[in-house]
Amino acid sequence: MNNQDFDLGTVKHFFEHDYHDRGMMKWQGFYLSDHTAALNQQNQQLNAVYVPRPQQSLAVITEVLADAYQRDLIVTLQLNVCQLEDPHRLEITTHILGYQEDNVIGDEAQFIPLIAIRHVDYQTN
Repeated sequence: MNNQDFDLGTVKHFFEHDYHDRGMMKWQGFYLSDHTAALNQQNQQLNAVYVPRPQQSLAVITEVLADAYQRDLIVTLQLNVCQLEDPHRLEITTHILGYQEDNVIGDEAQFIPLIAIRHVDYQTN
């Protein structure tokens, strides 16, 4: 079949009356192989780095944080949830600058909810 066998009127009629484009629905299931490879590598790196520590009680967490605040020590906080600005960051190393309601205030005015903290340790150098 060559280009001269097409009737433009038939093609126009088909697209105006018979063909229904599903828009982005047809693309939602398709990922590029390099995109899936990058996602897999990112997940492997996250799983290799993140080792969950035991969940401490709220009493232990607040005791360590209060001690670190009074003695101006640096602590490492392991979180139960990801930070919004960096979804793969589950640990924060910071000074404790104070408290506000149910939040701990860390360096650079970070507000960290107490209920989001899984484990807290003093930073060792």
